[in-house]
Amino acid sequence: MAYDGITTAAVVKELNDKLKDGRISKISQPEKDELNLTVKTGEGLMQLVLSASPALPLVYLGESRKPAPLTAPPFCMLLRKYIGSGRIISVEQPGLERIIRINLSHYDEMGDLKEKVLLIELMGKHSNIMLLDGDTILDSIRHVSALMSSVREVFPGKTYFMAGSTKKDPLKASFEDFLKEGPAGYRDAAGLLMDSYMGLSPSACSEIVRLSDIDERTDVREDEAARSALYKSFSAFMDKIRKGDFSPCVYYDNGSIKEFSAIDSGMYAEKKSFADISGAVCAFYSGRDREVRIRQRSAELEHVVQTALERCVKKQKLQEKQLKDSEGRDKFRLYGELLRAYFYQIPEGAAEYEALDYNSGGTVKIPLDPQKSPMENAERYFEKYQKQKRTGEALTKQLALTEAEAEHLRSVKLALSLASGEADLKQIRDELTDCGYIKKKSGQKREKTVSKPWHYVTDEGFHLYAGRNNYQNEELSFKLAKGSDWWFHAKKAPGSHVIVKSEGRELTDRVFEQAAALAAWYSDLREQEKAEVDYVMKKELKKPPGSAPGFVIYHSNYSCVVKPGIEGLQEV
Repeated sequence: MAYDGITTAAVVKELNDKLKDGRISKISQPEKDELNLTVKTGEGLMQLVLSASPALPLVYLGESRKPAPLTAPPFCMLLRKYIGSGRIISVEQPGLERIIRINLSHYDEMGDLKEKVLLIELMGKHSNIMLLDGDTILDSIRHVSALMSSVREVFPGKTYFMAGSTKKDPLKASFEDFLKEGPAGYRDAAGLLMDSYMGLSPSACSEIVRLSDIDERTDVREDEAARSALYKSFSAFMDKIRKGDFSPCVYYDNGSIKEFSAIDSGMYAEKKSFADISGAVCAFYSGRDREVRIRQRSAELEHVVQTALERCVKKQKLQEKQLKDSEGRDKFRLYGELLRAYFYQIPEGAAEYEALDYNSGGTVKIPLDPQKSPMENAERYFEKYQKQKRTGEALTKQLALTEAEAEHLRSVKLALSLASGEADLKQIRDELTDCGYIKKKSGQKREKTVSKPWHYVTDEGFHLYAGRNNYQNEELSFKLAKGSDWWFHAKKAPGSHVIVKSEGRELTDRVFEQAAALAAWYSDLREQEKAEVDYVMKKELKKPPGSAPGFVIYHSNYSCVVKPGIEGLQEV
């Protein structure tokens, strides 16, 4: 879910539990809209990260890897002056707003005890961090003038007030006034919740509707039973927030991060639970950022591969057309043979001749060049036949090479889609460079790449390995695997080589099925309901000389049909 009021409530509870009575020992501002506070607590030093980034406003406890600038910005200097050694009294959230108030006490230059408020508003492009003395703004990380906002100015000396909102506090909602009012016209249940109550994200509203088991398209203002069911799930959600009963988790779908939530409601079957909301927030946003970064960095390689593949497919179609045209060459040989056999019957200057075909028993009309003799016409047809024969033989070889190149590029394209780290992309780039698709820079030394294949263990103790790219596929098949180990690969589709280490044992039927399912999972057949997989013992594999990385051949094999997946396998 988005960093909404529910997540903010979980963060406020965590900060109260861990930072209350803690003293601020260090303040830095690594970004123009981000603060890092080091707080000394009874459990040791803790790092509090406050970000007012318009794209990603966040508050969480965790390490920040961003270095502090050599010269502190003015806002950071002001915070050091006022709250540099301040004590955290409490952390509050007004209603379910995306606002956090950190109440602090400190001694001024006269030795008198004073109170300040470090206030964080987590509201997208309107996010801000302010230091307040009572209701007066001492300064903010982002100044807002009247030209920028007609609602509220944010400047030193201005009086702070929350921007007005017509939405109600969901923590105070009762059944009597629950969704009784709302915008005119039809509105589905989730939309009505979001329009009526503060701090609820679209994901949270959709989840509350799902838990109520009503039709999401229902306008609950018109259906009393649906309104009652929705209030029941809504109230259960709010009770957990009021009690601080949070169960943070991150949800996954086929291994990819999809959502996070401060309250686990079974949104997805695949999930990871966390002891605190900061852990879930860090895992979600760092994981999502990593995936985005990998996709961005792989975009260049994807463009190289896609361009080469499109060019390869065009060349393949042209070669297939030319090969098909050359398949009619046998008629030219027949014309030449018939002209040689009947040349004495053909008059000089004839434009065509109808000859008896001694193979079929029928007649054949042979076009002639009137300027040439019958024997010269025969030689002309033999030359056409020989030329098209040579063309056909050459095209057959070239077409096989083109098909192999296209298959190789499709395997690289699959490897890019499976890449999960910088090392994976580095190996793929090295492969494209070695194969000539990327120009190698002169004098550039190849960096050592640390990328390991996927490694799984079955409940019977068998070890399975799957290559992330063609270099790893080749290493698994011809270096890691021994003669009695088993090799699996999706049939007639790009995919990983999967090796099962037998270690002198006979594989059970279940292990064969798990290995085949793993090979289908890391292939182009992943999304299919059923996939066919070939498997052989490693000693049956051969690598043709000069073939692309990861290319193997085998002449006898077994096949099975399985559902792609990794069920029952433990990743190492």
